[in-house]
Amino acid sequence: MRILIASLLKRAVNEKVLSSRPKIIFEIVNGLVKKGHQVTLIGTADSQIPGVETIPIIDRSFVEMPTFENPFYAETSFLVKLAKKIEEIGNDYDIVHNHTYPEFINLLVASKLKTPVMTTIHAQATPELDDVLSQFNRTFFISISEAHKKLFRKTKIYKVVYNGIDTDVYSFQEKKDNHLLWLGRLSKAKNPDGTFMDPKGIKWAIKLAEDTGSELLMGGNVEDMNFYNQDVKPHLSDKIKWVGAVSGELTLSRPEVARLMQNAKAFLMTINWYEPFGLVMAEAMSCGTPVIGFDRGSVKELILDGKTGFVVAPEKGLEGLKEALGKINSIKQQDCRDHVVKNFSVETMVNNYEKTYDEIINLRK
Repeated sequence: MRILIASLLKRAVNEKVLSSRPKIIFEIVNGLVKKGHQVTLIGTADSQIPGVETIPIIDRSFVEMPTFENPFYAETSFLVKLAKKIEEIGNDYDIVHNHTYPEFINLLVASKLKTPVMTTIHAQATPELDDVLSQFNRTFFISISEAHKKLFRKTKIYKVVYNGIDTDVYSFQEKKDNHLLWLGRLSKAKNPDGTFMDPKGIKWAIKLAEDTGSELLMGGNVEDMNFYNQDVKPHLSDKIKWVGAVSGELTLSRPEVARLMQNAKAFLMTINWYEPFGLVMAEAMSCGTPVIGFDRGSVKELILDGKTGFVVAPEKGLEGLKEALGKINSIKQQDCRDHVVKNFSVETMVNNYEKTYDEIINLRK
């Protein structure tokens, strides 16, 4: 099969980039190549995947480029250039798999192609995104969880395909340390009262650790240093620590992240937003580490409540988290691992996408 992968320009796609969208693109493409497919990636010049031709639209990703005088004009110019290149070469392939950020730019040329265009929606579902995607009826939309799919009221979702993780990198470890682990993003967005939004819920993790006297390791990308300085740094102590650099991009390597997850007593998914998927949950459970998460978005699709962790009703707040933590030793680590290998491995994801390509190509015929 000849497959054109439309990548993002915000970040490169290679083994070192750990942000969720490029990481998933890397795993899909790598898996397809191993299965003998001819894959071409269109995106940034510094995107590197063994056995894959890269068609460059821009020398480096937006996050690696010097600041543009007018970022909106510059970035949208490159995105339109990407879409026009897909229009030019798209019919040379059996299918175009669109992952570009944002998802809808390439759809402006999809109707001009004979080749079917399939779009995986990685972004959080919002009314605005739903409205714009619903304007394009010649693409096949893929959601990454059932919870994600339900939020699209207008857009016709063709299928749900779960993300997958490398279970060899996130390998099983039975012996655990006594710390909790939180990894995520410190958003630069603010609430109407001027306080920082906390979509990934780091404040809940800190409250839980302080209230129970637990050790807590935290890490991630800091979009606004003021968030870190005001809401995280004052709580750091001998028991509550930040790991890795305090940076706008995640600086921890995959092996470093895997070791953190392998050693943790539990992973905290204390989210305040509607999580479309949540790779970190699958990664932690693959290491044999149970997850405690608020019942928002995809959380209850990934966690088997009482078997691979605990799903906490958000209205229970801190008390619900404490109750779950008190029962964490009842979780069998092997159950966590088995659940991910069966449902959320790279192999499962790639197989599901391969089947979906075949279905769509046959439908178009």
